[in-house]
Amino acid sequence: MNAEQLRETLRSELAASNPPPPPSTAAALSAGRRALIRRRTAWACTGSAAAVLAIAGVAAIPGPAAETYRPAGPGPQAVPGPLANATTGPRAVPHPSATDTKEPWPTGPDGQPQEDRTARAGTRHDQGARLLDQILTVVPPGYTAPENPANQPAGQEPLREHQAQFDKKVNGVEVWSYLSSATLAQGERKGRLFVEVHTRGNELPTEPCALAQKFWGMQGECQVETVGARKAGVVVRPTGDDRLDQWAAYRHPDGVVVFVAQSRGRNGGGTELAKLPFTVEQLAALATDDRFHLS
Repeated sequence: MNAEQLRETLRSELAASNPPPPPSTAAALSAGRRALIRRRTAWACTGSAAAVLAIAGVAAIPGPAAETYRPAGPGPQAVPGPLANATTGPRAVPHPSATDTKEPWPTGPDGQPQEDRTARAGTRHDQGARLLDQILTVVPPGYTAPENPANQPAGQEPLREHQAQFDKKVNGVEVWSYLSSATLAQGERKGRLFVEVHTRGNELPTEPCALAQKFWGMQGECQVETVGARKAGVVVRPTGDDRLDQWAAYRHPDGVVVFVAQSRGRNGGGTELAKLPFTVEQLAALATDDRFHLS
């Protein structure tokens, strides 16, 4: 068979066979759309699964944010003040409040806090009485110190008296003051001698005249008197206050302060002393006298 015969045979075979129908354009487009939808659905499912896994991972494994975030809790609760437990009655202990920081009064010999500043028994009370005893030892010649009458009328000033009073705490130390006085008489004329002692820890001035000007808040002409190695401030003439005529002040090296004051009397007329019992120098000497150095 030559080449021409081979080509004829092939043409005959091709003509006898049924060719496939030409592809439909609409069918091809429809198949393409279905394939695209399937791919998008698959991508969406894959993304959703990944998102679910990511959320589950965050919930299961706390990260740094989970360690620092906390829900807001209740704020600090108000603490009831001491006044909520305050008691009443004559033995009630003063409680401090937001505006009153006063401490309870010192404990008395009965184991209970004092009713007020004044010690009416115990060691401090006894120191006040001792101070009065020391005053009686310095009554100058020519004068007497009459005792209180047995039935003294109410409201009448005692001829002799003493008191111990709590002032305050300074750096945890109780500071007390003792005030005692005695009437100095010459016949019917009567004057007065006062001694006041402030225990160590007080915050009174050190300079003699500045110290003297602190006595009862009174002012006056002051001069410094030297008694041995000690210096006392003496107000020789008061200004604007006639309760006393003269007073001296001295601070001991340990901080104890002593005031000594004298008065010719406050009633006027023939009941006053003709002159003051002590000179300025004697008054300064009394202020520095160790017999008034009480703790």
